[in-house]
Amino acid sequence: MLQLAFIRQNRDLVKERLTVKNFRDLNVVDEIIELDEQRRKKQLENDDLAAKVNAASKEIGMLMGKGEKEAAEEKKSQVTQYKESAKQIAEALAELEKQVNELLVRLPNLPSALVPVGKTPEDNVNVKESGMDPVLPANAVPHWDLIKQYDIVNFELGVKLTGSGFPVYKGKGARLQRALISYFLDYNTAAGYTEYIPPYMVNEASAYGTGQLPDKEGQMYYMPADNFYMIPTAEVPVTNVYRDEIVKENELPIKMTAYTPCFRREAGSFGADVRGLNRVHQFDKVEIIQLVHPDKSYEVLDEMVAHVETLLQNLGLKYRILRLCGGDMGFTSALTYDFEVWSAAQKKWLECSSVSNFENYQTNRMKIRFKDAEGKMQLVHSLNGSSLALPRILAALLENNQTENGINIPTVLQPYFGADKLN
Repeated sequence: MLQLAFIRQNRDLVKERLTVKNFRDLNVVDEIIELDEQRRKKQLENDDLAAKVNAASKEIGMLMGKGEKEAAEEKKSQVTQYKESAKQIAEALAELEKQVNELLVRLPNLPSALVPVGKTPEDNVNVKESGMDPVLPANAVPHWDLIKQYDIVNFELGVKLTGSGFPVYKGKGARLQRALISYFLDYNTAAGYTEYIPPYMVNEASAYGTGQLPDKEGQMYYMPADNFYMIPTAEVPVTNVYRDEIVKENELPIKMTAYTPCFRREAGSFGADVRGLNRVHQFDKVEIIQLVHPDKSYEVLDEMVAHVETLLQNLGLKYRILRLCGGDMGFTSALTYDFEVWSAAQKKWLECSSVSNFENYQTNRMKIRFKDAEGKMQLVHSLNGSSLALPRILAALLENNQTENGINIPTVLQPYFGADKLN
């Protein structure tokens, strides 16, 4: 959530940056400032009444000490009137604060100056492309055929057990999935990230803290009996670990990683783009999260991008890095880099990671703060990235490494998988 003081002091800048994100309802900015002016006036009235009550209370004590009971009773009656007025002002203040907050959560995060102007994925900037095109056998097929041929993922069984978009990994498919998760976690913890196993359901406060609410209610699975949400990513519970806490400046950066299944309702459209593992309702993902000093968040963003890039290099996958334009980036992000891997059999790019800097948008909601050297309270900055999301990584690995005699396993995965080939 944007800070109210920043909006008030930078009205035109806020509007200009919001247009980069293609946010059109700019009148919301004016409404927020107008309501905040009303709130500040009411607060002054409230403070004035509090001062009058305090002064009158002292005067009552002096009058009683002098034995002037009648005058004291008049003052008591006046204090009662003050308190009744203060009650009404407090109710008005609460309503104004509610209205301001309801408008604030409608504003997306302001995009960084590095964000390209644009509306669609075609406007994203290709920052880097690396890796070699795999040489495939003449009878190469896409991964949805390979998983049937090798009997490693069963979508029909998933439909039987749950519904469409819930794959069942079995045999060597389950082992390869586990190998990827273990490798990603080991790589992350070796880089200084502390591993977490968080709950796979979160409460409303957690979903609000990272910005899933009120923006993405329709994308999450919801359990009304308990008011819990199935997590769309480990980012939600793990970032909330430090919600409502004041951390020490020398503890920054705080680096966390977690493997979780992820649950998303938005999957389910039909067509070639969503065949097989390209898009599912439940998938596995390893996440990295950092809470950092605000002066260092863009330096850390570059480090996290390099971290994810090395994972893809170690897997031997051709990839590209995109800087997302304003119209294609997330509601809460200030700057996002997407990673895509090349699917040789499908002849298309598949997104497998997003690495984002949220600046203080999330931490303002969660009140994650630290005291600087001067004793001033500041909000930390939060960042997160997929390292990595497994379905499309697995799809690319299967397709790009298929041979006449099986599917080659990347060297870094062989100790985890227990073999150099999937036969």
